[in-house]
Amino acid sequence: MALVWKVLLEILQRPTVGDVVVELVLFLGPVWIAVLVGLVVGWTWKPRWANLGREKSDLKVSRSSEMVEREVVASGSESEGLVLPSLGFNFMPRLDSIKAQLPQNFIAWVSEDRVKKEAFEIETAPANSDCSAPRVENEQLAVTTEDLEHLCQLVEVTDGGPTWLQVMDRSMHTMCYQAWRRDPEIGPPQYRSRTVFEDVTPELVRDFFWDDEFRIQSKWDDMLIHSETLEECPTTGTMVVHWIRKFPFFCSNREYTIGRRIWESGRTYYCVTKGVPCSSVPRRNKPRRVDLYYSSWCIRAVESSNGQLTSCEVLLFHHEDMGIPWEIAKLGVRQGMWGAVKKIEPGLRAYQAARRSGAPLSRCAFMAQINTKVNPDYLRSLETTNGSSEIETLNSKEKPLGKNIPKFLIIGGAVALACSLDRGLLTKAVIFGIARRFAKVGRRL
Repeated sequence: MALVWKVLLEILQRPTVGDVVVELVLFLGPVWIAVLVGLVVGWTWKPRWANLGREKSDLKVSRSSEMVEREVVASGSESEGLVLPSLGFNFMPRLDSIKAQLPQNFIAWVSEDRVKKEAFEIETAPANSDCSAPRVENEQLAVTTEDLEHLCQLVEVTDGGPTWLQVMDRSMHTMCYQAWRRDPEIGPPQYRSRTVFEDVTPELVRDFFWDDEFRIQSKWDDMLIHSETLEECPTTGTMVVHWIRKFPFFCSNREYTIGRRIWESGRTYYCVTKGVPCSSVPRRNKPRRVDLYYSSWCIRAVESSNGQLTSCEVLLFHHEDMGIPWEIAKLGVRQGMWGAVKKIEPGLRAYQAARRSGAPLSRCAFMAQINTKVNPDYLRSLETTNGSSEIETLNSKEKPLGKNIPKFLIIGGAVALACSLDRGLLTKAVIFGIARRFAKVGRRL
């Protein structure tokens, strides 16, 4: 470390600013190139032994989960449902030779993160996955009334979860969009959004989001490249579908087995979609299976600017574990959120025009019209089941203190370093410039 500081000090002592910049580029350039090449290679190529650490960790998480899994396999039931969700860092090999070369603080950080994720896996593992156990007829479906109750509590902000922090507020001519995020103690980041579409009915929006064929055909959701219906219930409208979604070049594609169902209360529609186990779709290395997936809507009519119920509000609640570190996933979602959302508006208008022209309904859109009726009084009784949550807006005067701490630390460290080095104004200017850039990056994150 002392040698690095010595080299940096020698570089900063160059007579001109141009010489300093050239020397810094020559000194740091190869390092950044190596880092970028390593990232690309690490995401695009992964040897089989990279999963050994995750497999060993899963075997040690809980002896009881392993016993239940063996019983289900012996009975010929859906053993895929017992595979615990893949929760980040599974691409890192747990080899002692590599671990010994890492800094102790990095090892402690990774270990703490893995403990939290393993605890989350234990909580999300199904308590009774034995398909031979007696169940009520409704509970044999992929999506049950418990999922409806959970969605209602999310809509009414009575689920007792952390505070929702607003991250976006955008609008277009016939659409306005707001988004919030919260970080639970265990599990991936959760997102809540509110979208209002002008001059459209809740029934059309319901069919639009359910219509996988139109998603792929119109490419308004350009990440979806494959959709197949695996199961369907003509009585309740419950479906199990298989999705394959396209990810950026440095990630492999992801596949989902999703159960979904719609409840109707007046002209309000509660649409639940979540990841479910399915033995008819074998697990493969590529595309990678996403076990933890939840994306549900509440669609209802709201007043437009003229006071009539001609607008439609969509409350979306979404979270999933894509198998990448959650902090990186948060950054990616934040950067690409509006670009993906603004494609919904033209897609919806194209769907609206197609329906007006008499285009035939797809099978998915037909199933979206088979809903389970629910009493509004029953929904109101769910509002006080758990504690209430809070929603903050972007114009809130109080900001989380945690986001200011990194900036203070960086600036304070820069002051201490600049005062301890008597190398002239140029050295101090370079140090403060670098610290300011890092502080801006920390504030944006």
